Amino acid sequence: MRTKLLLVVGLLAGYVLGARAGRERYDKIQRTVRRFWRDPRVRAARKDLETYTRQQAPVVAARAEELAKTVADRTVATARDVAGKTADVARDVADKTAGVAKDVADRTAGVAKDVADKTVTTAKGVADKTATTAKDVADRVGDTATDIRERSEDARDRAVFKASEARDNALADLDDADDEPEPGTESPAADSSPKS
Repeated sequence: MRTKLLLVVGLLAGYVLGARAGRERYDKIQRTVRRFWRDPRVRAARKDLETYTRQQAPVVAARAEELAKTVADRTVATARDVAGKTADVARDVADKTAGVAKDVADRTAGVAKDVADKTVTTAKGVADKTATTAKDVADRVGDTATDIRERSEDARDRAVFKASEARDNALADLDDADDEPEPGTESPAADSSPKS
């Protein structure tokens, strides 16, 4: 009944405010509404409605309070549930992050170990090649030094032999020159006679 009354009042108010029939029509509608408002049946209905409202106000207030408590309890329960779920999600994310970080650290350590092993292997290879190259160079230098020493000994021997040969030839030429008298000189045998 309350809904119907509100609907009628709303329709009348809309008609009054929306009417474009002029002042006379507006005044007529206003008189009709006043008569309707003063009608003993409408007064009785208004009085019944006021009484009903006063009687039901504590019930409505209690129901509103009960609903407010229910809503508050549900809100608290929902907030706790959301907080619990958020904490669970945060733990899951933290666990997954820790797992990923551990995997990355393990992979990094593995890669670092592989790099270190390869570096050591490469360094050993370089050292071996360097040692082999140094030994080859030392052998070549030794061979070259031996070859140079042998050549210089051969050259020295040849020089000594040539010098000896040249000395022998020079001495032989001197001996031959001593054996032949010079023109206008006496022979050495004549000089060897005793003088008295």
